[in-house]
Order: sequence, then C-alpha cells, then structure tokens
Amino acid sequence: MANFIPVNTPRLSGREREYLLECIDTGWISSEGPFVGRFEEAFSAKVDRSYGIAVSNGTAAIDVAVAALGIGPGDEVILPTFTIISCAMQIVRAGATPVVVDCDPRTWNMRAEDAIAAITERTKAIMLVHIYGLPVDLGPILEVAREKGIAIIEDAAEMHGQTWNGKPCGSFGDISTFSFYANKNLTMGEGGMVVTDDPVLADRCRSFRNLCFLQQKRFVHEELGWNYRLTNVQAAIGMAQLEEMDTHITRKREVGRLYNRLLVNVPGLQLPVPATNYAENIYWVYAMVLDDDVPVDAEQMMKLLAGEGIGTRPFFWPLHEQPVFLNHGLFHGAHLPVAERISRRGFYLPSGLGLSDQDVELSAETLRRVLAGL
Repeated sequence: MANFIPVNTPRLSGREREYLLECIDTGWISSEGPFVGRFEEAFSAKVDRSYGIAVSNGTAAIDVAVAALGIGPGDEVILPTFTIISCAMQIVRAGATPVVVDCDPRTWNMRAEDAIAAITERTKAIMLVHIYGLPVDLGPILEVAREKGIAIIEDAAEMHGQTWNGKPCGSFGDISTFSFYANKNLTMGEGGMVVTDDPVLADRCRSFRNLCFLQQKRFVHEELGWNYRLTNVQAAIGMAQLEEMDTHITRKREVGRLYNRLLVNVPGLQLPVPATNYAENIYWVYAMVLDDDVPVDAEQMMKLLAGEGIGTRPFFWPLHEQPVFLNHGLFHGAHLPVAERISRRGFYLPSGLGLSDQDVELSAETLRRVLAGL
C-alpha cells in the first residue's frame, strides 16, 4: 500500500553515518572495537549506574542478569504476567519458577501490593517491568525487597529517558536491563545493555555474555555462558543515538500529546494515562484499550486499520496463557483478569520517532472514522 503508515520508523538524524564510517575506515567492526567501551561508559552514566555491559539484544540482557544473580532450581521470581515472553524464558530455563501477578487496569504495570503479596520464602528475585510509557511504582517493592533480602531485576527495555520520582529508570535495584531494538527510543537495530552498581555482578555479566572464558586460560570454561557480544558497528550507532536521546524523548512526548488532543473525546477508547504522581508518560508507544461495548476486539480493529493503511501492534499476550509455559506445567488454573482483558482489547498506533505530525493526524482520524462506522 503506497501510503501505508508503519507502526515504527526510527530516527537516524545524528552522527550515525560518521561513526559507522569510522568503524569501516579503522577496520574495527567486531566486539573488540573502541565504540563498545565508549557506549557502555556513556550509557551507564546516563542512567546513573557504575557499570554497563553491552549485549546483543534485550533478551540477552535479561538472560545474563538472571544468570549473574544465580537464580536456579527451587527459586521463585515474581514478575508481571503482562509482558513479553523474554522476561520469563531464562527463569524457566534455569529451573526456577516464574510467579506472575496481574497489572493495573490504568497504567498496565504490575501493582506493588500484588508483587508483595506473592512473596514466599522461596522468592529469590522480583522482576520489575516498566510497560509502554509509565514506570512501575517502585517505592513499596524496593523497600520490602531490601528488608527481605530479595534481589531486584529492573527491566527498563522500554524506558530510555524515563524517570521515577526524578531518578532515571534503569538505576534501581541490583541489576537493570535495556533493549535497543528498532522501535526503542535509542536503537541500533538490535542490542541491549545490563547496568549495575555491583562490581561482582558486573564481572559475572561480562563473563556470561562472552562464553565464560577463563581469564587465565581462554578456552577453558567452568560455567556455560553465551555469545551475546555487541559489535563495534552497533555500538557506534548507539553512541550517535545516545547523543540525540533527549531530543528523542521530547519528540515522543509531543507525539503522545498530539494523539491525546485528537482522540480525547472519542467514545470507546481507554487512552494512556498522561501522568502519575511519580512520572510523566513517555509514550514509548501510543497504546489504547477498546471499551467492552465496542463490537470488535483488538485483532479485528487492527485488521480494519491495516485496510486503511495504518500500521498497528497488539498488546502483549499474558505469560500465564502462553502455550509453551502451560506445556511446561506452569500456571495451570491461573486467572489474571486485567491482563487477559487488555491483551485482547489493547493495541497501539504508529508511534515511531520518524512519524510526522501529519502521520499522527491521519492515524487518529482513521481510527475515529473506523470506530464511528462500527
């Protein structure tokens, strides 16, 4: 379709080309190149962390974080059911048990009271996953975790530039993770980062991302790791993106506010919460949930919008309804009604940094028209 508006178009308007040519001219294209260390240092400083460990993608960052914390058989990890499957995969592979909780119907994030209520004597960690544009309300969870000696993994994959009570997302807990996939506020196509203030955890993460080579004998291994290295080429793009990140965040919020103005009075839509008492929405994606009286679900609405040239994406499917986990004997009988509902009635409109105001206006007007015609 000639005039199709994709759900995401990245913005590459900084020094990406210059830095990529530097990689080519110097011949440093592998993970040994100098941009990797520069990016790790600059990004970790941006989120007020002491150490950054660059990896190949956001899923790899979670894998490395779970392994570095020594999570394994007999352990439980509390996390939201409303999140991408990456958050639970390494927990399951490590032989630990994911314990999922429901989400808030307004912010779509896990609720502190639910996470705290799920704690048992086997709880090894709580994974905080910030969703779509607003962070989890961290305070109560962090306090209880400190009291009980429970590790905190903060998945800030969608939160580049967001804050909780003025402090950067990614700066909380024992270890935090980021993704640099193409739809993120800072992207290099793929890529990820683990950040921490603990030098021991940092060393563990570096080892796990690089096959657990022993420093004294390179091809001798005492643990199983991964080849999760980031290349110098990717890190070069990341450096250019990091230099523009504040501009990217400003633009994301402009797009979100424009959508708000265009859709505020449209019946049948639950729009994103603009702000809470701890954060202003960053509108990583412009997400919404169809009211129950709208006679189509999200899947049907997305097909109607695609027919009109508007790209969309569905909400996450709950972890407790994932066939692969049910086949592993997990979550049988679980019923988490908020996540089940919004996964079926939620979707998001074009939200990329390359979106123009005209694209936003056309996307909003098309949605209004399709809804009115139902």
